[in-house]
Amino acid sequence: MNKLLLALLILLCSCDNKPKDGEMNPPRGYWNNTVLKWSFGLGLLDLVDLEPSIPDSIIVFKDILFKETPEKELKLDIYKKETTQPSTPLIIFVHGGSWKYGQKEDYLVYLLEFAKQGYITASLSYRLSKVAQFPAAVEDINCGVKWLKNNGMDYGIDTSKIVIVGGSAGAHLAMMVGYTDKYESCGSVDQIKGIVNIYGPCDLTTDFALSNSALTEFIGMNYDENPVPFENASPINYISSDDPPTITFHGTIDDIVPIGQSDLLDKKLKENNVFHEYHRLKGWPHTMDLGEPVNKYLKFYMRKFFEKVIPFNTVNK
Repeated sequence: MNKLLLALLILLCSCDNKPKDGEMNPPRGYWNNTVLKWSFGLGLLDLVDLEPSIPDSIIVFKDILFKETPEKELKLDIYKKETTQPSTPLIIFVHGGSWKYGQKEDYLVYLLEFAKQGYITASLSYRLSKVAQFPAAVEDINCGVKWLKNNGMDYGIDTSKIVIVGGSAGAHLAMMVGYTDKYESCGSVDQIKGIVNIYGPCDLTTDFALSNSALTEFIGMNYDENPVPFENASPINYISSDDPPTITFHGTIDDIVPIGQSDLLDKKLKENNVFHEYHRLKGWPHTMDLGEPVNKYLKFYMRKFFEKVIPFNTVNK
């Protein structure tokens, strides 16, 4: 197939859609990951800037220590507009990276976008699996949320309006924090108001999960040695009717965290009558929000979700 014909076919299956009547159609995906790679190689898929410059209008409180552990000091960053009013809702972002790499600055593209929209945003570090195994990372994120609850008013945060967002392994940690209070090593944390799950695994006992070496490193043992930690580390096992509203984004050609993980989550949340929006994006892979079309789509529906679960006070509008 010549490159011109291939380019035309890719354009037909990947064009972006514009919002209509307050909604946005999903960006058209790809037949498979090979076609997607061709599209990127031909310059037909723009990627987001993962290191955007911080505008003068945004104040950053950098590297705030929230927990000391034997392995490392854990720090968080806070982003807010200079003109942010008191009692502003908070959005916490948890980075991914297979539980073994990544840093709190990885979601700068979201942190700055929603800070510019008037929210206060924060990102947390946590112990990675190469230095501490489960439940260390879950405990760390809970401690970060606890610190923000206790100290948020000093930064203009409405501590009664907090949503947590994560991608991949970060989404797994966000769901653990949102669905269970079992790992609150820094004290009890009031329930958060919403969870944004971006292609995160929810059941760590499936065949997919058990064949993933990163999971074995995260847990610190093989499933055959002891299945209990894998069950304890599965967010789906904690879901109950009083859990916070959740919104999920997942691509159907994800070969890292299969779409079946979010299908299971959707079923479980429905069975427990938990409010859940599920955006099943046809023809998109893992880390799909690195692409501009998907990133715009996610930010559009995340904003609508935030408006529902952590609405601004009148003074913030």
